Amino acid sequence: MLLTIDIGNTHIKLGVYDGQTLAHHWRVTTERYKLADEYGVLLYNLFKWEGMDITTVNGCVISCVVPPLTSQFCTMSRHYLHVEPVVVGTHIETGLRYQIDAPHELGSDRIANALAAYHLYSGPVIAIALGTATAFDVVTAEGVYIGGAIAPGIAISADALFRAAARLYQVELVRPPQVIGKNTVHYIQSGLILGYAGLIEGMVRRMQQELDAPCKVVATGGLAETIANETEAITVVEPLLTLEGLRFIYNMNSKL
Repeated sequence: MLLTIDIGNTHIKLGVYDGQTLAHHWRVTTERYKLADEYGVLLYNLFKWEGMDITTVNGCVISCVVPPLTSQFCTMSRHYLHVEPVVVGTHIETGLRYQIDAPHELGSDRIANALAAYHLYSGPVIAIALGTATAFDVVTAEGVYIGGAIAPGIAISADALFRAAARLYQVELVRPPQVIGKNTVHYIQSGLILGYAGLIEGMVRRMQQELDAPCKVVATGGLAETIANETEAITVVEPLLTLEGLRFIYNMNSKL
């Protein structure tokens, strides 16, 4: 069994693979000051709740964009799983080549997303992760990662709006009845949901112009389905794209 761990700024996604099949997956809040033992107990309880034996895990792969937690999860893997984890970075084998100025700055989650999108749908492909940030990653037909873009995520944009504007308040992030809102709730929902759909359409169009070719667009993240319903720019939604990418990476590197 393989444990895949994607540590993001807001959430940690965990998946357990039995071969190529995702047996179970969970999402928990990222707590950057939590220790290895605390995460180990959490993991043990998640497995126990599903009736699974944690000792059946014989592989672990970690993607982390919260530096303090990398060492904690590596320690957790060694102590509780008794396996040496594969930690994702541009230094390990992914099958991708990089044509960017600073490959070492590329987030491990973006590497996993780009690889999974390329493996699942071939290239050229744009992977879009709608998380704390909205990240775009572009891979050519030849498997070359050529770059991307980052915009503020929908949720943190909403939080900033509510904090800075005294008379505005939090609303549910769902589609409003129409683009032209009739009240404050719908004004905000239109700007956030439909506005971000427009952002994605514009970015995808510009990226395809630079590529000089149409390409598939794969979206992931908590609000991916909501945004995909509002734009034809997104080809497919893959909620567990990052975990799939981690599985691919582990398989490549566990055989080296």
